[in-house]
Amino acid sequence: MSRILLKVVCLIATLMLLSCQPAEPPSNVAEKRTSPTPEETKKAPATDLEALSNRLVTQVAGIKEGDIVFISGGVRDFELLENLTTDARRVGAHPLLTVSSDRMAKKYYETVPEKYDSQSPELDLKLATMATVAISVDANETEDFLSGVSPARLAALGKANEPVGDLYLKRSVRQVSVGNGLYPTEWRAKRYAMSQDELAKAFWSAVNTDYSALQASGERVKSALAAGKEVHITNPNGTDLKVRIEGRPFFVSDGIISAEDVQKGGPAVSVYLPAGEVYCAPIPGTAEGKVVVSRDFYQGKEITDLTLTFVAGKLTSMTGSGPGFAGSKAQYDATGDGKELFAFVDLGINPSFSVPSAGKLGNWIQAGMVTVGTGNNTWAGGDNKISYGMTNYLPGSTVNLDGKTIVEKGVLKL
Repeated sequence: MSRILLKVVCLIATLMLLSCQPAEPPSNVAEKRTSPTPEETKKAPATDLEALSNRLVTQVAGIKEGDIVFISGGVRDFELLENLTTDARRVGAHPLLTVSSDRMAKKYYETVPEKYDSQSPELDLKLATMATVAISVDANETEDFLSGVSPARLAALGKANEPVGDLYLKRSVRQVSVGNGLYPTEWRAKRYAMSQDELAKAFWSAVNTDYSALQASGERVKSALAAGKEVHITNPNGTDLKVRIEGRPFFVSDGIISAEDVQKGGPAVSVYLPAGEVYCAPIPGTAEGKVVVSRDFYQGKEITDLTLTFVAGKLTSMTGSGPGFAGSKAQYDATGDGKELFAFVDLGINPSFSVPSAGKLGNWIQAGMVTVGTGNNTWAGGDNKISYGMTNYLPGSTVNLDGKTIVEKGVLKL
C-alpha cells in the first residue's frame, strides 16, 4: 500500500459526481417503523455516524463558512457521506460530494482507451484551484479489483495526475482521510486474523480516541526525534537500516488540524484517521542498509520475505517470494524515476489500537509500529512528487535514536 498526499480528486477514473438528491436512499437510512427488522439490526452502523460527521466537520477539519469542501467515498458509507455534506452546509460551507466503487475503477481500464491515461486531467486541475477542504472515506471493498490491469496503465494514469496533487499541496488544502489502510472490510479482517466485528470495533475505537491525549503524545515523540541525528532500525527478520534525520521537519497526525497546522500549511494540514503517527522525510541520500518485510500482499496475492537493499538513499536491490511478488515488482519497474528513493520514517503512537501479531502484518498507527517506504514523500515533508509509493510495515522492530532506544521490539519507550 502507498500513501499519496492527495486522497480525493486526483484519480479521475474512480469518481462520479452525484446530484444533490440521489435517486435512491441507502439501505441503512432509518425509516419510520416501530422496531427495526433483523436485517436492519445486523447492518446497524458500528459507530454513531451523526456524531462522527459532526466531529470531522467541526473539530478535525475545522470547516467554516465559505469553505469549498470536497467529500468522497463509496456507497457503503452513504449515510456518513450524507451527514458530512449536510453538516458542512450547516456551517455555511459549500460541499461537493463524489462517490467511487471498485467496479467503476475496474470498468475504466476495461472500456476507456489507453491513450486517455496520460491525458491532462483538466477537470481535476480546475477543481483543485477551488477546494479548501477535502474529506475522503476509504471506498474499496476488495483488494484485488485491479488485478490484471497493466502496470504501465497504472503508472501512466498516476503520472498524469501528479500536478493535481502538487496543486493541493501548494494551496495547503486541509485534508482528512478516513481509513488509513485499516477500514474494517471482510478481507482486511482476515488479513489481521480477526473477525470483521472485532476489526470494526478496534477501528472505530481508534477513530474516536482522545485526540488531546494523542496530540500530547505526538508532540513528545516529535520533540525527541527532532532533536536527534540518526535512527537505526533493526528487526529479528533481518532488517538493519540507518538513516539521518537531523534538521528535518517532523509532522504529527494526531486527529486534529489545529490553527498552528493551518499556519504551517503543506503536509501539516493532512490528517489520517485512525490517527496516531509521527513522521518525516529524512535527509536524502542517507538511507543505508536492508529492510525485510516478512509478509505483505499485492492485489490480494501474498508476498513473503520482501528484502530491499538501500545504498546512499536509493533502492538498489529487491527480492522476495510468494505469488504477489512478481506483480509488485512489475508495478515498480513500470514506474518512472523517483520510485527508488528512500522516502520516509513513520512511528505509530496510538495506544488504543492493536492487531494480533500472528499475521505478521503491520499498520500505520499502532504504538511502537515502524513504517518506512520509497517514492512519494510530499505528505511527509519531502519533495518527491512521483505518484508511486511503496510502504513497508515493520512490526516488532527496535529503533535507536543516536544510540538511545526509543522503540524496543515494537514497544514505544517515549
